Amino acid sequence: MESLDHPTARALLEFQIELGATDAICDAPVDRYALVDKPKPKPVQAAPMQPVAKPEVDPVAEARALTQSASDLAGLQAAMARFEHCELKRGARNMVFADGNPAARVMIIGEAPGRDEDQQGKPFVGRAGQLLDKMLAAIDMGRAHEFSAQSVYITNVLPWRPPQNRDPKPEEIAMLLPFVQRHVELVAPDLIVLMGNISCQAGLGKRGITRLRGQWTEAYGKPCLPMFHPAYLLRSPHAKREAWADLLALQARLRSDAGPK
Repeated sequence: MESLDHPTARALLEFQIELGATDAICDAPVDRYALVDKPKPKPVQAAPMQPVAKPEVDPVAEARALTQSASDLAGLQAAMARFEHCELKRGARNMVFADGNPAARVMIIGEAPGRDEDQQGKPFVGRAGQLLDKMLAAIDMGRAHEFSAQSVYITNVLPWRPPQNRDPKPEEIAMLLPFVQRHVELVAPDLIVLMGNISCQAGLGKRGITRLRGQWTEAYGKPCLPMFHPAYLLRSPHAKREAWADLLALQARLRSDAGPK
């Protein structure tokens, strides 16, 4: 095929454009009707994921369930260690369970561990604990006394130290109260001493230790005597006279009641 000169090729091209042939010709025929834009199907949107509702956990009910399986003090301590709903556990070094003689006639229930108790894993081992030991020794009693009739058993409402020794929150007391109740049932003391406001709040449902102290009442199904916490006596030495009167009342009650268990 002879090549066309430029003017001729241009004239032919312009003629084709006038005829409406504006698309290039391909090697294979093209069905122009098939090229008509068709509406694209809308993408199927997946249904939004609904959050799976987690079953609400009742810490108090779970605490009760754990305590029901505890048939002795070792079992109760293990059950308490498995309890995961108290945030205090996350920041504590040790769980403070108890100290003293489980066969004692007197069970002392304090408030919560402090720094020294958290470090050693025993209740009442700091300055307040040392004062408590002196107070008990004044009436010939103690946690390490050789005779069970004159020994004491000591625990707290909370087994883990609150940060900065703050007061326990009501919900913290409520979720750990089943453990305290079971603790009392397993030890079965003759008398209970409630040391401080938090202990009275847990055992009696009320606070106001200056009004409650020295008045015999009942807690956890046992006769109990509210007393000033030794930490309060360290801050307020003038209250030691009332604390001494309460110790004498405890001693008199033990002597008047039945003998040792």
